[in-house]
Amino acid sequence: MRLLARRTSKATEAPDSGARKKRRRPLRAAGIVGLVILGLVLASTVINLILEPAEKSSIKPYGERVAVSGGALNVYRTGNGGQPIVLLSGLGTPAPGLDFAPLVRELGGFDAMVVEGFGYGYSDMEAGPRTNENISTELHEALTKLQVRQPYVLAGHSIASFYMLDYANRYPAEVSAVIHLDASIPKPGSGPVPEPEGGFNWERALSVTGLVRTVAWLAPDVVNPDSDAYTEDELQRMRLMGSWNYGNPAVADETARIANNAAALRGVTYPDDLPVLAFLADDKSGSLETKTASTENLLKNVKRHEILTLEGGHYLHWTQAKPMADAIRAFLSRTA
Repeated sequence: MRLLARRTSKATEAPDSGARKKRRRPLRAAGIVGLVILGLVLASTVINLILEPAEKSSIKPYGERVAVSGGALNVYRTGNGGQPIVLLSGLGTPAPGLDFAPLVRELGGFDAMVVEGFGYGYSDMEAGPRTNENISTELHEALTKLQVRQPYVLAGHSIASFYMLDYANRYPAEVSAVIHLDASIPKPGSGPVPEPEGGFNWERALSVTGLVRTVAWLAPDVVNPDSDAYTEDELQRMRLMGSWNYGNPAVADETARIANNAAALRGVTYPDDLPVLAFLADDKSGSLETKTASTENLLKNVKRHEILTLEGGHYLHWTQAKPMADAIRAFLSRTA
């Protein structure tokens, strides 16, 4: 009877034991997959840490680094003489000095220069809070140290319009005209905006682990400008600098402060007598009417302003550099 009982007990336990084993199999498989993924990420991180300094040491930087409060900004300048025009990039552009290359090539006769803010191009990747005031002050320091002839033209893409609006009101005597390149217009509002809170920088993690590099290598068209106006060397360098600079601390802070910087510009307009030329991109998405209304509202007090629409994406200077340069020349000649 005891033997029978033991056999009966084992017989009743066997199905449960088999079920537990079946349940453990997917867990074990998931654990193996997780370890493989972790190993690949670690290997990618190590490879990225080896390749990045080697790349930076083998490629000569463009431009000139200028010391300002909190670090150094990189400035690419053609040195062609003529009227100075200062180009400012949109949010997160990894290599502004290269990104603006098609437009700079068309601006012959101007002293064209691209000022790369903190977190961009070959400038320092860390900085103080990316407020309108700090960014304007740093730009002013760089232009002063370079002894750029005044007054100069400010031309900014996308979010740079925030800083140009702030700059033109801080240093009105030094700016002769402003050019919007499909600008972001601060939205009106009245409510308070909380200060940004720190958190884990996932974008930087993608860069450090080499995943941004891998995407650029496997699918370069995903990161390349949608344009045929760049040389292969320029495209290669932009891909590399995208891997180096993606998600850096300065740009992460700037991104987090967009709402704060917009709030700080509530009710701020350009000086009445400052000429403003605004290019708007018509990407056929249906947003042109809203962009036009926002731009007209911002410029309603400006006596000499023009709004020009060009077909293309948000980065108009990738595909419309020549008509933009022609329009800039014509506008500045009429407002001289």
